[in-house]
Amino acid sequence: MLYNLGSINIDHVYRVPHLVRPGETLASRDYQRVLGGKGANQSLALARAGGRVAHWGRLGRGDGWALAPLEEAGVALDDVELVDAPSGHALIQVDDNGENAIILYPGANHGFEEDALVARIATAEPGATLLLQNECNGLAAAMAAAKQHGLTLAFNPAPMDEAANRLPLEACDLLFVNRGEAAALAGLAETTPASALLDALAERLPEVELVLTLGAEGVHYRHQETRLRLAAHRVAAMDTTAAGDTFIGVFLATRQAGADIETCLRRASAAAALCVQTPGAAPSIPWAEAVDAALAEWPPCPLENDDGH
Repeated sequence: MLYNLGSINIDHVYRVPHLVRPGETLASRDYQRVLGGKGANQSLALARAGGRVAHWGRLGRGDGWALAPLEEAGVALDDVELVDAPSGHALIQVDDNGENAIILYPGANHGFEEDALVARIATAEPGATLLLQNECNGLAAAMAAAKQHGLTLAFNPAPMDEAANRLPLEACDLLFVNRGEAAALAGLAETTPASALLDALAERLPEVELVLTLGAEGVHYRHQETRLRLAAHRVAAMDTTAAGDTFIGVFLATRQAGADIETCLRRASAAAALCVQTPGAAPSIPWAEAVDAALAEWPPCPLENDDGH
């Protein structure tokens, strides 16, 4: 079982010709209100990929409708609390190139009580995985409790901030980062080559498996002596929202099924490529059958040893 201590948001998605500029009023061509939040997206991706996942989250009592996609996919929701507080929500602009800009309000996602989190982690199945993102509070306590109880700890420090950099990241077994997050954790410029970013992260966190996602530039994997680089599928992106979350969820579901690292990377990469071709967050996350079909139809992406050259 994988337990996901994760955000649940209501996403307000606006389609615009370009991301709004300072002082500009811009008319939206389309609007959707859908399930979102990095935690919910990752749980949904896990379950649609065939993984076993229980979501631990908080949502405003009036927004229970948003849980329907998670329930349909088979996510265990017994530990999702409906509370008398505003739900987390995001205002998302998506432009004609598929790029997005997001304003996030944490709301109920920041209402976890640390003692209750620690007690919940103590009841987890032995040997299970705990997945965390940076949209909920109580992460340091959750990390410490996870290690104390022998859980595998996976972390995605998004959205990145200085508080995430101060967390006990050495407790993690698996770290998922994009270029900006990797640069912030490594103390380097975002323009630093990917291999150099991974070198710096590996020096800081020598025991941690590192997965660096780079969108259209592919993905890099580093763990001790294993260094891999997988190119991305070339697709026309409509909306990049949830692509990273899709990658993480499918990677973890594939690993849960016992697959090797190459298979995890390939399935996750294909799922992310499918995701960006559909607008929205939750609606764009593919089911396992769609990933199977894409992998059967598309030419395989090159996989290389990443020696930095």
